[in-house]
Amino acid sequence: MTAQFILMVAIGYLAGSISSAVLICQLFRLPDPRQYGSGNPGTTNVLRLGGRIPALLTLVMDVLKGTIPVWTGYFLKLDPILLGFIGIAACLGHIFPLYFGFKGGKAVATALGAMLPIGLDLSGLLIGTWFVTVFITGYSSLSAIITVSLAPLFTWFIKPQYTIPVAMLSLLIIIRHKDNIKRLWKGEEGKIWDKGKTNE
Repeated sequence: MTAQFILMVAIGYLAGSISSAVLICQLFRLPDPRQYGSGNPGTTNVLRLGGRIPALLTLVMDVLKGTIPVWTGYFLKLDPILLGFIGIAACLGHIFPLYFGFKGGKAVATALGAMLPIGLDLSGLLIGTWFVTVFITGYSSLSAIITVSLAPLFTWFIKPQYTIPVAMLSLLIIIRHKDNIKRLWKGEEGKIWDKGKTNE
């Protein structure tokens, strides 16, 4: 069990280290998302730089980076807490990618992907929360923060044994958004459709 867990943590980190945004931008001959727009290699910045199709592909790839390692661990019958650490490893890979100079994104989509194996009901609640919040406020970062903040509560009602692992993921994403929280407080955060903004 220990060897399987260590292997899956390593796989999670290595999978997370694949920077979907950079690769998709290279494929579509778009500017490097680490150097243009918000400077964040994530779905929102790719949307600003290249439109819906590259952004959608980036989103799908980032989600799968979290889903595949955690789902594999689930089928190996690893404990929920261990699955949480595998999900965190995938997110850390996205945040500190081995192949891209350890400079990555916020890992929101990867964290969502890590939560998907818990069930479609949780996934629907998380996706719905994000879309409703971004529709009302226009802030991608605020939508992510609210969504992951509610994720442990949603999980407690659906599959309570996964509440702690989900809370671990949520805390990581909130910490990663500390600069966004400061900009939101100051009214300086860019909205999802503001192509001219340089922060995210």
